[in-house]
Formats: sequence, structure tokens, C-alpha cells
Amino acid sequence: MNTPTRADAHPDNLISRFEATFGAAPDGVWAAPGRVNLIGEHTDYNEGFVLPFAIDKRATTAVRLRDDSTVRLLSTSGDDGIVEANAASLIPGRAPGWAKYPLGVVWALQQRGVEVPGFDLLLDSDVPLGAGLSSSHAIECAVVTALNELTGAGLSAQEMVLLTQHAENAFVGAPTGIMDQSASLRGTSGHAVFLDCRDQSVQLVPFEAQESGLVLLVIDTKVSHSHADGGYASRRASCELGAEVLGVRALRDVAVADLQNASEVLDPTTFRRVRHIVTENGRVLRTVETLRSQGPAHIGDLLDASHASMRDDFEISCPELDLAVDTARIHGAIGARMTGGGFGGSAIALTPVEHEQDVRDAVVRAFAEAGFTRPEIFTVTPSAGAERIQ
Repeated sequence: MNTPTRADAHPDNLISRFEATFGAAPDGVWAAPGRVNLIGEHTDYNEGFVLPFAIDKRATTAVRLRDDSTVRLLSTSGDDGIVEANAASLIPGRAPGWAKYPLGVVWALQQRGVEVPGFDLLLDSDVPLGAGLSSSHAIECAVVTALNELTGAGLSAQEMVLLTQHAENAFVGAPTGIMDQSASLRGTSGHAVFLDCRDQSVQLVPFEAQESGLVLLVIDTKVSHSHADGGYASRRASCELGAEVLGVRALRDVAVADLQNASEVLDPTTFRRVRHIVTENGRVLRTVETLRSQGPAHIGDLLDASHASMRDDFEISCPELDLAVDTARIHGAIGARMTGGGFGGSAIALTPVEHEQDVRDAVVRAFAEAGFTRPEIFTVTPSAGAERIQ
């Protein structure tokens, strides 16, 4: 899939590009952020707890409704040219490349009974593709925010979360949960989003690392991953099997005290998957408590333990992620973990400002010595969720 990349970041530039491409001004410009998950991996579709936040990298869409059913889509990268589709005849699994994300939103809206006419759309995004920062959900959330307003659908943020999940699951074919959309649609500046994936309740938890002399580094390993593949699906299937054997609605309902019994009735692989989910839920709750009572400088051990669990029990890490995490810790990070669905993507490293350059240099050097592709390393801060920006 070609990467939509940010070439015209300012809304005025995007509008000018839209007018030059489609012959008229857009009805508006909407943006939605990618996300970093601070902690709580693969717990979302197990009705558990997650703690992501919206980041300062966004997908931006200029949109104009049409008076027919033609949909025309273009990214500022221009690699694919204009992709055309008919809003009245969308078929799950048939949309090409990045176009499947906005078209999936159209299809999901139609499934709810919302009439969606044709439209022209220009996309610009600086959320790295395949880095575990939810580039696809950023596109979906920008599009659903735009179409919700333009069609007068009147959907709440919670309803848009479920709608974009349905688009991912049933149209794109990726068995994802609701974490990414919740962060993108419900995030606010300076806060992480503590989400209970069972009832969709959200509490905003202060996470302002800079006030504690810290930065959150994202280390994009350049190992691309996709949720629409067998690895993610097999982990979800293992969790569902574990819940079925243990006689619970979801692994959210399994306590640490239940793990001994689980080890006796589950096969070893399924047990490890279950143990990760159970212990990860506990780590999310402790992280929220620690952030509220002591601040971000005290969550390093929880980040480290989360990575070890994903590496050993859930087995979704890879050599590049492990190297990034281990190197960051050795050179000054107080805690580090892979983030996102796994099998590639990014690691995060919570790092004192005075050690930021040391960590950056050490990770780049370690990757070079290992023969890996040079990583991209950047900082992120909790930012506003999806919104109309012009």
C-alpha cells in the first residue's frame, strides 16, 4: 500500500490543492490524529483496559459532497492518482490500497442507514504508515468526522468509534478493537485516554511528560506490519478460545488468582496468551493510579514489564523492537516497550530530557551494527482529537 504523506500541511495549502484537483473549494477540512498506546496491548478486544493518547501527527482531509454517487479520492503523495468508486455499490474486501479506509467508513455509515452521497476527498497525512501509530484509523476518524457533519448523521463520538471499528472488521477485514478510534476521536491535549473497552467509558488522565523533565520517544523500526494478517487474527482467536474454555464472557473477567487454574485447563500457548491479557490489564490499572498519584517518572517498570509480556507470552515482538527497547533502557530511558499490534512497528521510550540524544544515537548505532534499516526516531505529545480545522 502506498503511503499518504504530508506535503501540504497547512489547511489553506490543502484547500488550494483541492481546488486545483477537483475544480471547486471543499466544504471543509477535518483532521484526526494517530495514537500512541502508552500501555495496554491487545486488551481492547478482550473488553479490558487501555491507556492510549492522541499524538501530534494527523491525517487531514478536505471533502466536498457531490450530487451523484461518485467518490473520488486522492492523497497528496499522488502515487495512486485519483481512485474512483461508486458509493452505492461498495463491496467489502474489494477496495484498493489506502482507499479502503475512507470507503469502509462510507459503507459502515450506509449499514447504519445513513445516506452518503458521492464526494471528492483529498488526504494529507504525516502519521507514519505501518509504524503501529494507527495511520489507518487516523484516516477513518478524519473521514467519519467529516461525513458525520456533512450528512447530518448526528453520531456521537462513541457511536463513531463503533462505526469505524465495524468498517475495519467487516469492510477492511482487520479484527481490531476500539482503542485506536477512541484515542483519535476522544483524545485531548495533555492527557491519556483511560478507556474501559467493555462499556466505552473514558477517563482523561494527565500525562505531561515534559513537566517531569521527560520526553516520550517513538522509535519507528521501519518493520511494517498490518492488522489484516494472520498474526493478529491468531492472537485474537487464542484469546477467544481461552475465554470459552474458562467459561467467561471475555478475558477481562479473569483475575490473576485464576491463572493457576487456567494453566491446568489450557494448552501452553493459549495459557501464555491469556496470562498476557490478564497481567496487562493489571499493569494498565497500576499505570493510571501511578500517573495520578506520582506522575510519569514512576511508570518505567510497568512499561518494561509490558514489553517482556508481549515478547514472551504474547509473542508479538521482533528482533528490531527488542533491540530498540533494550538499547533505549541501557542508555537512559526509564522505561520502554513496543507499542501497537506487534510484528513490527514502533517502540516507545520514556526518557529524561538529558538522555534523549544519548538514546537516539545509541539506537541508530545499534541498528546499524545489527544490519537493520535505520529507524526513525521522534517525540510525541498528547494532542487534541478529531476536529474540523477549517
